[in-house]
Amino acid sequence: MFDKKSILITGGTGSFGKQFVKTLLERYSPTRVIVYSRDELKQYEMAQRFDHKCMRYFIGDVRDLPRLEKAMRGVDFVVHAAALKHVPIAEYNPMECIKTNIMGAQNVIDACLSSRVKRIIALSTDKAAAPLNLYGASKLASDKLFVAANNITGEEDIRFSVVRYGNVLGSRGSVVPYFQKLMHDGAATLPITHPDMTRFWITLQEGVDFVIKSFERMHGGETFVPKIPSMKIVDMAKAIAPHLPQNIIGIRPGEKMHEIMCPEDDSHLTLEFNDHFVIRPTITFSRLRDFTCNVRGERGVPVAQGFEYNSKNNDRWLDAAGLLAKINQSRTEEQ
Repeated sequence: MFDKKSILITGGTGSFGKQFVKTLLERYSPTRVIVYSRDELKQYEMAQRFDHKCMRYFIGDVRDLPRLEKAMRGVDFVVHAAALKHVPIAEYNPMECIKTNIMGAQNVIDACLSSRVKRIIALSTDKAAAPLNLYGASKLASDKLFVAANNITGEEDIRFSVVRYGNVLGSRGSVVPYFQKLMHDGAATLPITHPDMTRFWITLQEGVDFVIKSFERMHGGETFVPKIPSMKIVDMAKAIAPHLPQNIIGIRPGEKMHEIMCPEDDSHLTLEFNDHFVIRPTITFSRLRDFTCNVRGERGVPVAQGFEYNSKNNDRWLDAAGLLAKINQSRTEEQ
């Protein structure tokens, strides 16, 4: 799919971007892979690791539409991964979150349209479903923008879709490396927000693979949701540091007890496939699309009315052994 193609990743120096670039270079022969981000030090460090002749490093911000348009000239695929993602920081700096996550999303869409990019996937988050915090609300707005963009493509074969998944094991800001650092630094206890809290978990490589499959599956307008396991935060802490006692510190500002990826209110729009769900758009596009059968020929069926896919009622759960295996797998894949 990506052989002899040009691919751009916004926020490309992040955890996802680095793993996505690694996967592209290992599996495909792209013409160009463009890392678009605003941190020159991270780009410099990334260029030391990924110095293939197809690599391009563009300093730029998604808030800067003209720069995005220049970076996207001749690009075939875009993954929009740039975002302000830290929940408490977004609560404290709300307008900065809005400028990047919403206005920046619209800039990406406009640049893709003017540059005639063929396929675009925006990365979302479980926090965008029934959002409680500003980060989630801003990503929900971003999701809506990308879905609706399919109605303004005219006669061009340009398609926008969204991929939504849960917490990424080992990514920057994840609780796993935080717990590991505390243990390494000799902490006496591990801070736990609430003993009943659950989260969805996915490895970086699983996230990258799901995005690649979503490019192969997309009609445009879908929100793709992978079937991934849940785990209680207290069980995760026990698995990582079984000898350390836990200290309940309370839920942080804007934090949920459990995360949702397919809300109950969207059950009439949700289709279940073998390894994922698809949430159909709430609007009707100018071009009719049969979302029950994707481009790969896989078929989905409507879920029951009132169905909700959340981290509490999930039928897939990680135990301690499974978590540690995924952590070790992630370390190997990222090397």
